[in-house]
Amino acid sequence: MTTLAFAGCSSSHSVAKRSAKLSTGIQKAYSVAPDTANRISPMIIQSADKYNVDPILLAAMIQQESSYKNSVISPAGAVGLTQVIPRYWQQTCPGNLIEENNNINCGTYILATYNSKAGSWPKALAYYNVGPAGYNSSHKMKKQGKKYAEQVKQHHETLKGAL
Repeated sequence: MTTLAFAGCSSSHSVAKRSAKLSTGIQKAYSVAPDTANRISPMIIQSADKYNVDPILLAAMIQQESSYKNSVISPAGAVGLTQVIPRYWQQTCPGNLIEENNNINCGTYILATYNSKAGSWPKALAYYNVGPAGYNSSHKMKKQGKKYAEQVKQHHETLKGAL
């Protein structure tokens, strides 16, 4: 069973204030251009609030996935900031998955869903990287997923330090 917890009120003022702080952190921690950080930060805050995900974790995952470059397409066909694979997620996440807001919303939904299945954020991140089936298929895939989760954790610490 999933329990959602909401901290404080999510007025547009608090979103704007939290977005500005996150944007500054993203610029400092990851050397992201101010216009990109300013554009993406409110999307991160709103998606994180919607799916009860730590916005710093989400920002760290975006750094790992795409380094805040929306045009990145992986060899597996993953697109956008959160590197969503359309052939797997298009039914669940309708709309253009290259569009930044759709992409962040979808990536956040996937991560939150994996967290409820996995029972922990590190395992959810591993699932995000190799999929639940991949994670459970072999030692090599499990190791790859855990390495990915560790990389995101490092980005998380870097961003926390910049805030």
